Amino acid sequence: MKLPVATEWALHCATSLAQLEPGATASAADLAEYFDLPAAYLAKQLQALTRAGVLAATTGPRGGFRLGRAPTDVTLLQIVEAVDGASPPYECREIRQQGRGALPAGWCRHECILAVKMAEAHQAWRSSLDGVTLADILADIPAAAPARTRKLLGRKGS
Repeated sequence: MKLPVATEWALHCATSLAQLEPGATASAADLAEYFDLPAAYLAKQLQALTRAGVLAATTGPRGGFRLGRAPTDVTLLQIVEAVDGASPPYECREIRQQGRGALPAGWCRHECILAVKMAEAHQAWRSSLDGVTLADILADIPAAAPARTRKLLGRKGS
């Protein structure tokens, strides 16, 4: 499975915002500059994260984005699904029943075993991401990273 590049952006932006002091924000332009990304496209991803409640947005001269919940309450799955949706990546189109090699109908009474195994793998992937919070990620980054991120990115809230 290959995820869109926007997924990486969303994960890194949420992780960076989780490192800011409480009340501090970063604008879409700040984040785009911080990661050298196209601001207009990044802003769309940040809005998707805001709609999902992962981020909160404020307006005004000190406005920007911050986490919408505590890092312990934001999972990697929530971030991925906010940007990419929750649809499974595999869709069985029952080609086993098509063409010259079509199986007899009696052999296809049960769900395709490939569809079953792909669904199991997708669920395992989802469960794995759902078990990792931003707090877990923050615990594994270099100890000096949050101070550096705050220095380069954060705006004090009003």
